[in-house]
Amino acid sequence: MPITAKYIFVASMDVDADKEALFNEVYDREHVPNLLKVSGVRSVTRIAGETFAMSLGGAEKRVAHEGPRYSAIYEIDGPEVLVSHAWASAVEAGRWPAEVRPFTRNRRHALYRVR
Repeated sequence: MPITAKYIFVASMDVDADKEALFNEVYDREHVPNLLKVSGVRSVTRIAGETFAMSLGGAEKRVAHEGPRYSAIYEIDGPEVLVSHAWASAVEAGRWPAEVRPFTRNRRHALYRVR
């Protein structure tokens, strides 16, 4: 997928195992659709980290995933999107704030400018 936005915002986190199904349902069916309505949000892609093997220096190396398991990659027009009224409303909409967010941990957020 080619990146068309000027910025990438990444939200990463882990979730309690007994809340994982709810986390994925709410993220896919409510949270992402709410954020896609925000002006300046162009796309959202969800990813989950995995352990993998790769060839490096003539040898196969097994690499364990480090950091939060789940991430969402948001293509946005600029940093101002993240402090807009629309963004603030969208991140507090639906079941996310009361039924999901309390069961997330190891949260990390990062903003990248596309070069």
